[in-house]
Amino acid sequence: MSEIAVVRDGSGPEVLLVHGGAGPRTTWGPVASLADRWTLAYVHRRGYPPSPPPKERQDFAVDALDLAPLLVGRPHLVAHSYGVLGTLIAAAAAPDSVRSLTLIEPPLNYLVRGDPEVARLERLGDTVLAHGMDTDPAQLREFLLLTGAPIDDGPLPAGVVAGVLRAHGGRPTSEARPDLDAIRGAEVPVLVASGGHAAAYERICDALAEALGGERSVHPGAGHFVAAAPGFTERLRAFLGKAAT
Repeated sequence: MSEIAVVRDGSGPEVLLVHGGAGPRTTWGPVASLADRWTLAYVHRRGYPPSPPPKERQDFAVDALDLAPLLVGRPHLVAHSYGVLGTLIAAAAAPDSVRSLTLIEPPLNYLVRGDPEVARLERLGDTVLAHGMDTDPAQLREFLLLTGAPIDDGPLPAGVVAGVLRAHGGRPTSEARPDLDAIRGAEVPVLVASGGHAAAYERICDALAEALGGERSVHPGAGHFVAAAPGFTERLRAFLGKAAT
C-alpha cells in the first residue's frame, strides 16, 4: 500500500497527531501552539488528502499498520475518536516505541457493557457506518450531534455529507479490541480526555483510564472536539512535558 501523508511543523520531540472522522486541520488546529516546543506530526488517515484513498474501506486495523513505521522515533501519540482505535493497536504491538498516549473520546464501547447510553452510541455509530446517508434521518442527526458535526435544523452541510459518505462502509468500531494490558504492562504514560457533553463518552473514558492506569481530564466547551475546549492545550502541554523522559 502507498504510504500515508504526514505533515510536520515545529521542532523538538515528535508528537504524532491522529485524527478521527474529521480531518487534521479541524481536529488539531487548536493545539498548533505546541509547535513551539514539539514537532507536531499531522497524520492524514487514508481517504484524507494528500493521503491515498483506502483500498476497500475505512479500517482501524489498516490505520494501525500505517502508524507502525511512524513509531520508530518513539513519539508521543495524541489521537481522537475513530483514530484512537488504530493508535491503540499500533501502540500495543510496540509499546516501548511510544513515549506517551493521549486518547480523546474513543468509541471503545465494549469497555462499558450493560450501560444503555453506551449501547445506544455503539448502535448509532455502527448503523451510520453501515448505511451512510440512508440511515434513518433522526438517528443520523443524533449521531452527528454526538460526534460534533456542525449541523442545525436545516439540510446537512456539504462537508458533513462528504464525511458521512467517506465513512460509509467503514469497519465497525464494535470490532475493535486493542490489547490494553500490553500498554499498561509497559507503563506507558496515558492521558484520557473527554468533553463533558455526553454521558456515554464520559463512562467510556473513565473505563479506559482505569484499564490503562492513566490520568483523566474533562474539558467542556467544544463537544466531541475536545482539543478546541478551554484549557485542553495547557493540560496537554503539561502532560507531554511530564512524559518527556
